Amino acid sequence: MVLKCRVCQTARASLKRPKTGHPLCRDCFYRAFEDEVHRTIVEGNIFQRGDTVAIGASGGKDSTVLAYVLKLLNERHDYGVNLILLSVDEGIRGYRDDSLETVKRNQMQYDLPLKIVSYKELYGWTMDEIVAAVGLKNNCTFCGVFRRQALDRGAMALKANKVVTGHNADDIAETVLMNILRGDIARLKRCTAIMTGAEGDLPRAKPFKYTYEKEIVMYAYFKKLDYFSTECTYSPNAYRGFARTLLKDLETIRSASIIDIIHSGEALSVKSDVTLPPQGTCVRCGYLTSSDLCKACVLLEGLNKGQPKLAIGKKVHEARLRSGDEERSAVPAVAVIDPKSKLKQPQP
Repeated sequence: MVLKCRVCQTARASLKRPKTGHPLCRDCFYRAFEDEVHRTIVEGNIFQRGDTVAIGASGGKDSTVLAYVLKLLNERHDYGVNLILLSVDEGIRGYRDDSLETVKRNQMQYDLPLKIVSYKELYGWTMDEIVAAVGLKNNCTFCGVFRRQALDRGAMALKANKVVTGHNADDIAETVLMNILRGDIARLKRCTAIMTGAEGDLPRAKPFKYTYEKEIVMYAYFKKLDYFSTECTYSPNAYRGFARTLLKDLETIRSASIIDIIHSGEALSVKSDVTLPPQGTCVRCGYLTSSDLCKACVLLEGLNKGQPKLAIGKKVHEARLRSGDEERSAVPAVAVIDPKSKLKQPQP
């Protein structure tokens, strides 16, 4: 017996939707997927007419599908926004250089402008050089901090007033689990927010907040979208990987686990006195921070002084790094990130 699509009841079902378990034909799956993202955008009040939106584009499945779907929905529903692809070149040979070629093809396929910013240009270091200095244990700390700031600086250079990323439901559920396991209640309050930084000049939004990773893969596969599927060379040791394994095990038992974890995070009641530190601006580069120096400048100082491990340690270690109490034979120049320029300037 041929299994019919649950929605149209006429076409043959091509897939079983991971999120609901419903058999759907391709056309009905496409529409359900796109309508769900549109509903998330509208209910989350993500876009306003006239917005210039930078799409964080890595060449992977999430950002490739996000760029394709946003362009489609922008035309279908007349959002009236200006979409631009924004990529970060971390400097990982054999990984990022290949994925950026995919982004460049996406630029031509979707007819969207593209800007690429690099760690080497902004910070004077590539990730390959950072890993050589710090090893594989804490490299993701450097990459996460530098990448976030690089995206913001690239968006500011484009005069974008919003950034959207391809973080999906699986990513958000993993973050909820990670914050619970680390006891980071303050971040647990905001990790399920569809938009962060709304009080600042450059809000970030996640249109795929309720979209399952498996469905993104299926959409890309059936649409024959061009994306890069190799995992980052340095990511297997990341702490997130353990949360991801736990989540996949839960999903195997119960597919609704992903969305349930997100809803649980949204519904958690946290004491009003549990908050993140107030935000100011970095005295060195002008970036948002809760301290006098932003984390990127602290990490960069550790690298340039040959003491990167102090930069990722406890506050007491960070204080030692700044004070320079330890004996050094030579101290290289400290890179300063000019908020108005893409290039670093040495400070003696």
